[in-house]
Amino acid sequence: MLLAISLLGAHTARAATSVQAASVVLPGVALKQVDGTLAPDADGQLALHLSIASADVDALGWKHVGVDLQGTLIRSRSDTWYCQGRLTLRGAPGGMLRKSGRFGLILDIGANTLQLDLGDGKNETVSLALPLDQTTHVQAQFIHVPLAWLQGPLSHAWSGRLKRGSIDGTMAMDFFPDGLQGAASLQLSKASFDGGSVAGEGVGLKGRLKIDVNAQRSQIGVSGTLRGGDLLLGPVYANLPAHATQLAFDLTSQGGSMRVDHLSFSDPRTLSLAGGFIFGADGSLHSMTLNRFGARFPAAYQRYGKTWLSTLGLNDLKTDGGLSGALVLGANGMRALRLQADQFDVRDGAGRFRVHGLNGELDWNRSGTRPATAMSWKGMDLYRIPLGGGTSHWRSERGVLRLTSGVTVPVLGGQLGIQQFAWQPGASEGDRVDMTSTVTGVDMGKLSHALGWPRFHGTLAGSMPGLSYVEGNIRLQGGLALNVFDGFVDVTDLSLKHPFGDTPELAADVSLHKLNLGAMTDVFDFGKITGELHGGIRDLRLVDWAPVGFDAQLLADSGGRISQRAVNNLTSVGGGGIAGGLQGAVLKLFKSFRYDRIGLHCKLEGSVCRMGGLEPKDGGYLIVDGEGLPHLTVIGHQHRVSWPTLVSRLKSAIEGGGPKVE
Repeated sequence: MLLAISLLGAHTARAATSVQAASVVLPGVALKQVDGTLAPDADGQLALHLSIASADVDALGWKHVGVDLQGTLIRSRSDTWYCQGRLTLRGAPGGMLRKSGRFGLILDIGANTLQLDLGDGKNETVSLALPLDQTTHVQAQFIHVPLAWLQGPLSHAWSGRLKRGSIDGTMAMDFFPDGLQGAASLQLSKASFDGGSVAGEGVGLKGRLKIDVNAQRSQIGVSGTLRGGDLLLGPVYANLPAHATQLAFDLTSQGGSMRVDHLSFSDPRTLSLAGGFIFGADGSLHSMTLNRFGARFPAAYQRYGKTWLSTLGLNDLKTDGGLSGALVLGANGMRALRLQADQFDVRDGAGRFRVHGLNGELDWNRSGTRPATAMSWKGMDLYRIPLGGGTSHWRSERGVLRLTSGVTVPVLGGQLGIQQFAWQPGASEGDRVDMTSTVTGVDMGKLSHALGWPRFHGTLAGSMPGLSYVEGNIRLQGGLALNVFDGFVDVTDLSLKHPFGDTPELAADVSLHKLNLGAMTDVFDFGKITGELHGGIRDLRLVDWAPVGFDAQLLADSGGRISQRAVNNLTSVGGGGIAGGLQGAVLKLFKSFRYDRIGLHCKLEGSVCRMGGLEPKDGGYLIVDGEGLPHLTVIGHQHRVSWPTLVSRLKSAIEGGGPKVE
């Protein structure tokens, strides 16, 4: 506009006047390649055309913005000028007026003010007012203005991107050589923005904004109400409800890092919290302090916890009750935790765990001693294994949360006894749990039913003098002993990685001692075999509960009888045939046969099982070494069998679909 005044000074009533300048510099403004023309139009008014190749305006956050302005200039009094017309901007932050928009300008020299109104031709309007002798002070009013238009002014304090939505309200800003200060009262509708650790989609916000920026740091303060949309604030992701929720925080950015202080959030009867966060330059969470939090379920999970917990592999949780307390996280992990449960229920959608009626308190701190607490529960499930209720008593000393007395929990007709339990979050090797426990008298019939196995009888017992949990990995010292099928199964060197993750990994060694083959083959419907089975499964590895590696050796060397169906099924598993001159027609005359030894070896590597038996024989391997007449010999000929094929053969055998001898 000042250029327009210069044009007026040189303008004559009948002739057009033009001004060109390579550059124009004012406080907070730098223009390059300026070309202005003022001439009478057909109506006798003054037509103004102004073109600027590059405009830098600190107050608006403009850098190298192209300007094209065409309008009509009117002088109402000796010291007041009006100008209306069309304005097009090239490269303005947020795409401001990239298509031709309307503008109106009032220059009141007597009042020492300049007012500029901008719009995109619809109902959207932004009005800017500033004193002529202090162009570093700007007041703005917004009416349905695209939120992205504020990208420039906010770029001084925030490096994020404004994407969609509209804004109404007022703002005042003062610019200084090394920064700015400002305050605003704003209402945002369906706002979408992305600033890394702070982002939103479709958010409604009504509140106040404060900005304070200098060469060392940037500060933004926000307080107001939220309605609807999705909001990310550090590790907290919210699916906001349609009703009003309260939010306030102060954000400081310095040296690439970001700090959130005085955070306060309240969603009535669902979630409340107060605290702060610190993020590194790479966006990672350096520390978090929640001085208080309180959540009521299931609403808190659905609105605020569902997405975050899914990143931890916890999907489709069913929740009820309440949780509250306080939490402090540092660069090396958790520093303090106070947790209060109010009849809290949680069930994992994948069936991995369930807790019912959790009630009480835990209080842990990395340093010092905390008061004794107690936590009780009405029931639990762990991988579909039901555990009864119980009460535990705790105390935190020197960074370790310990049981102060043992706990006994009913489980499937037996008991799980925990004699010692110590939890040390943030230990040198990571979060750590050490436990000593015993299992006695667990009914294998109930356990097999709970796990969906064929039902068989027996008991499970074991002593675990040391169970450690470090960084998501469980390792068992000692072992478990299963008294089943009149014999024993020992499980040792048991470890489990990521037990509640998407792909848990289990490793163990299994030993078999004097199992009654008659009872065992009856349960699994493989075909009757009598005698005793022993052997083992070394280096067993399961990923997501499916075998990916093992070395299994099964041996029955005390003699017994084997049915024709069992012969058929063993032949199928080994991909072999029957030797010794027996013909199918003769074989069909006998329902069972005497044997001296049965042996089968399978080493799973990747998706292939390397097969073997008692010993090499006739280019294959001996599976059944018969005894007496008719003398039965079963030889396997397939030395490499794909694991899916072998599983299919075993399934067919158990379901009675094995091959018949003709």
